[in-house]
Parts: sequence; C-alpha cells; structure tokens
Amino acid sequence: MQNLLLSALAFSVAADAYGSGAAGWNAAYSKAQAALLKLNQTEKVGLATGLGWEGGPLPFPAGINAGATWDRSLLHARGAAMGKEAKGLGVHVQLGPVAGPLGKNPDGGRNWEGFSVDPYLSGVAMEETIQGMQDSGVQACAKHWLGNEQEHNRETMSSNIGDRATHELYVWPFMNAVRANVASVMCSYNKLNETWACESDALLNDLMKEELGFPGYIVTDWNAQHTGVNSALAGLDMTMPGSDFNKPPGSKFWGPNLVQAVANGSVPQARLDDMATRILAAWYLLDQDKGYPEVTFSSWNGGKASVDVTADHATVVRTVARDSIVLLKNEKHALPLRQPKSLAIIGQDAIVNPNGPNSCADRGCNTGTLAMGWGSGTSEFPYLVAPLDAIQVQAKKDGTEIIQSTTDSTTAAASAAAAAETAVVFINADGGEGYITVEGNVGDRNNLDPWHNGNELVKSVAAVNKNVIVVVHSVGAITLETILAQPSVKAIVWAGLPGQESGNALVDVLYGGTSPSGKLPYTIAKQPSDYGASWNSALDDNFVEGLFIDYRHFDKNGIAPRYEFGYGLSYTTFNYSGLAVSISATAGASNGQIIPGGPEDLFKSVGTISVIVQNTGEVAGAEIAQLYLGLPDSAPSTPPKQLRGFQKLNLQPGAPGTATFELTRRDLSYWDVQSQKWVVPSGTFTVYVGSSSRDIREDGTFTVTQ
Repeated sequence: MQNLLLSALAFSVAADAYGSGAAGWNAAYSKAQAALLKLNQTEKVGLATGLGWEGGPLPFPAGINAGATWDRSLLHARGAAMGKEAKGLGVHVQLGPVAGPLGKNPDGGRNWEGFSVDPYLSGVAMEETIQGMQDSGVQACAKHWLGNEQEHNRETMSSNIGDRATHELYVWPFMNAVRANVASVMCSYNKLNETWACESDALLNDLMKEELGFPGYIVTDWNAQHTGVNSALAGLDMTMPGSDFNKPPGSKFWGPNLVQAVANGSVPQARLDDMATRILAAWYLLDQDKGYPEVTFSSWNGGKASVDVTADHATVVRTVARDSIVLLKNEKHALPLRQPKSLAIIGQDAIVNPNGPNSCADRGCNTGTLAMGWGSGTSEFPYLVAPLDAIQVQAKKDGTEIIQSTTDSTTAAASAAAAAETAVVFINADGGEGYITVEGNVGDRNNLDPWHNGNELVKSVAAVNKNVIVVVHSVGAITLETILAQPSVKAIVWAGLPGQESGNALVDVLYGGTSPSGKLPYTIAKQPSDYGASWNSALDDNFVEGLFIDYRHFDKNGIAPRYEFGYGLSYTTFNYSGLAVSISATAGASNGQIIPGGPEDLFKSVGTISVIVQNTGEVAGAEIAQLYLGLPDSAPSTPPKQLRGFQKLNLQPGAPGTATFELTRRDLSYWDVQSQKWVVPSGTFTVYVGSSSRDIREDGTFTVTQ
C-alpha cells in the first residue's frame, strides 16, 4: 500500500458530474475508512511520505495555448487525452493543471503552464481540464497553492496578498478546481503572508479545506516541506519527494519521524488518519483500485514508455494548437496565403533544433522552433513538426518556391527575403522554471523583447520585402512596437507554445484551411511599464497591484494596450445584436452550506444574458463572444469590468448564432473582508458583450435590490 499513489507521477471531475461530487466523495470516503482499519501506523505514514523523485512527459500544447482557444470542449478534450495517456502509462496522479501562477507578472517564467491571467477564464479551463483528466481515470492535482507568481526567490520569498485580491483573483480558479472534484492540490514553495505555503494553517486548513470544502489531499511541491510536526498540524497530507534535502541524505521530516510524532502526541492520531483517508479517498474516487495499468515508463530515461498510448491524440493536439493561434494584424488581406510564387522562410525558429527536439534537458535551451517552455512542467516530444517542415509540404502542392534562411543572421535574412514575393519571419521568446538558466534568464524573462535579436531580424527583412508576415512563438507577451513600426509588416500571427503539431497547425491557419479564432488570454502592452507589475528581486512581493492586474489595471488607469485581453482577428467578420438580459438576484452575503468549491448558494444560477452573433463575411469562422460585468458603486474599489462569461460559436457565412451566458451568484459577488463573505452588492450592474475586453458591441444593465 505504501506506493499506492506514489509509484508514478506526471505533468499535469471526478466520477460524478460537475456539481454533484458529494455523493462520489461520500462513497469514496466510506471505502477509504474501511481500508484505513487494515493499515498500521507505518503504512499510514507510508501513504503520506514520498519515495523519491519521479516525473513524466505528456506532449500537448501548453496551458496558455489551451487558454487561448477559449473553447470549453477543447479544454475538456485536451484534459481527457492527457488523462488517457497517463493512465495508459500507469500514472495515478497528473501534476496539473495550473492556476498558479495566475500570471500577474507578464515576465513570469512559468505563466505559460497556466491558462490565463484572468481568474474566470483560468477557472473554466481548470474545471474542464480536471473533468477531462479525471473522467479518464487519472487524479488531477491543481497547483500551485498559492501566490507563486515568479521564479526568482520562489523558495524564500513571501507573497503578501490582501484578503480581497487573494479571493477574487488567486483563489477563484481553485474554487472551480475543487468544485470539479479535483483529487489533490499542490502547495507552493513560497511563503504566503510570511508563513510557508505548505505549513500555513490559514491557507491549507482554513481556506482550502474549510472555506472551499476540499475533500481531497494536499501534497507539497517537491521539497517544499520545512518542518514535520508543524506541517502536519497545518493540514499537509502528503510530502514529496519525501526526503529532506536540508539534512543528511535519506533523512525525512515525516516517515519514521511522523510515526514518532503521533506516538508522543505531537501530532494527533486523528490527523494521521485524516491524511491517509484523504489520500485513499482520492484513489477510490477515480476507481483506481480496479485493474489499473502497471507503470510502463521511467522518468529517468527521458520518459520513454514500453507501450504506445497516444491513440488519435495528435488530432486533439493539432486542433488545440490551431485554434489557439491569435491573428493580431492582417493588413490588406496578407493572409491567408494563396499559392504564392515564392516564399522566404526566415529565422531559426522555423526549424527543429538540429540536435533534436529533446536534446536539451527539460527543454532548457532556445535552439530551433519554440513549441514548449522549459522546466519540470515541460514535455518530451515524440516528434515535432516544425513550421518549415509543414510549409514545404504545402508549397510543393502549390508550386511555391521556398527560399530559406534558418539562422538568425540579419544579412542572410535580407538576402533570402529580397528574392521572394512574401517573407515569413519566425521569432520567439522563451521562459521557464528557475532551476534552469537559459541565455541569462533565470526562469523569469529578463525583458519582454523577442529573443535572438528578433526585432532586428524583422527590420532587416522588412527593409527589402514589402509583404512580411511575422510569426511569434512565445511563452507570453512580448513588446511588438519595433515590429509594428515597419510598414512592410502586413500580418502578425501569435502562435504561443503549440506543441508537437506546431507546423501543421500553423499551416492550417496561414493558408486559410481554418479561419483563426484564438483570443489573447492576456494583454499585450505598448511598453513593459504599462502593466504595472513585473517580477522583482526583493525578499518579499507585497502584491501592491491588488485587484488591478492585466486588463483590470489598464482599464482603471486609462492605459491603451497594443492588443487587449480577449483580442483576436478572423478571416471573416461578425455582427452583434439583440442583447437580452434576464437576471434576478437579491443583494446580500452567501451563507449556504459548504460543498466542494465553497458555499452552495454561491453557485446557484441567477439567470442568463444572451446576444446574437452573425457571420457577416464570406468564409466560415468561429467567434468567441465575451461577457464582462461592471459592479455597482456599492461594491468598493472594484475593476471597471471583469470577464464573467464566454462562448465560442462556429458560424457559416451569413449564419447567426446565439451566445448564452448563465450567471451564478459568485459572478455577481465581491469578497467582503469585514464579513468574510462573498457578497452580491445592491445597485445597477453594467453588462458589456463583445469581441474583446475593449471591443464592446452591446451593452446594458440590470439592477439588484436588497
């Protein structure tokens, strides 16, 4: 039993439908409590104490790309495919999905592992991904809880976050995770309000287990445990990898020390039993006691498996990569490409690393095309289709001459570009986890510029070719002002971190097989200082931004972004009309009984808002209609508008569709620090519906009274 859940762990609801998890957990707890009676103290402690370092690859598009699809069905499908592969490999727990970092710092190294800087979008993505994973039989692990927003000093700094911002921003997506019956939650390296996250009674017991009603288990990030007794009392349930690297090799905070702590009364027997019960219950919740596959890979040989579990998942990978592509600029209909006579392909980012896509440990280098960031949350590629590879296939069909310059030499780039009708320039910007330094970037990015002199590369091409398309592979926002200043740059395609099907997905969009439908999951600013936040080298981060991060900050301060949150062009056009608001709610605090996710009444429907969207162009396309709410003046110091709904509509030319957004009390609420409750304020709410956070097509109001 000791290695029941620990034999294999991998990168990132349950058996019950969303919102009906209590029955599933109750049955799982009954089984767990029966099994507990058969365990001795050492076996109980064995469940809670890790056995060593393990990890594993799952080669899918990054979380940030999944978020950029704004597509619930794709988010679920991605989670389900990852879950099926993990189960096929004998993995019991996937270390994901990620809601922390949320991404308040645009230069944060691990932002790409999460879905969006917006808590609502991130929450929906967490919910769908977890349900997909766990429907496939694998435990999901929501991470990192809480406030791990940068890599610098992450293992020493304190994230000091105000209570309201904690709830409305950083806790919000974890509420969705718990509501979706996530089996486990991973606590983070940093301190929260001056106490280590993995031994914070306020964070683990009070907030996660009591306020959010979390029935699963809390596991440390690897080596994030600092004490034995204190962490047990604070609500930690499992320590990974189990060893204490601050002491002689092989020493452990738990293991035999936890057995002794229970024996001498330092840790109550009930606390140990609770740890074991939670771990067992998660196992039973996913029916992992019934015919679960044996482990068929080792993380120590590059994650190579003895079985093929990929099935038809390349289709999901390609679809997510394709639908996450954001078209930022498309002047004079430069795209889609229509059988160009000649095409210059420029930049090292167009090809696979000549030494192989997996030649750098944990993707800790920036050579060749960027398809995944670096660190423990990265992937081993089973293969990688580079942009040039896929473009050459299409070019052969079209009779297009390809002229290559696949280094980052500006001289060679200019020579190639001058000889072609159209030039496509590939640039990138990488980031990752802080245990690896890449080109002087210690996880977090040193700046928001393109890497490898990308601005100069584009300038050299734009000087000799009048029809330039720029493709960006990036872990997050970069500053585009130099590129946009070049009149020859007619189109900019934002491809993010697309994973193994990178080139194929890009060709789908570049050549018009699919109209682009991705929307930005964060804001692209004109200059880095416009964000009002960045990673810092201080001992602590006081989160002075409060509620006002990303578009909330831009809106509050009247700052014009270059490309706003939710922005993305299409090859067609859409018209919005017929806004209908049907909301009925009363003001006041939520006081329902606690269920997984929080107070039960917080999740009750208060009605719907709908809008008609029509494809007014000449090609089929998908539009992501977005709903933002502005709270009444009675809610103090609130952002001007906040995302509270979205729906993707696939529409044929001329066809209309209806986007319907169902709202809950939580969507209307703010966190009242004084009463420690979610409160629906009284007064007039403003409704904004449109194509992005700044492109509002329809607006209206509704009123809530006492």
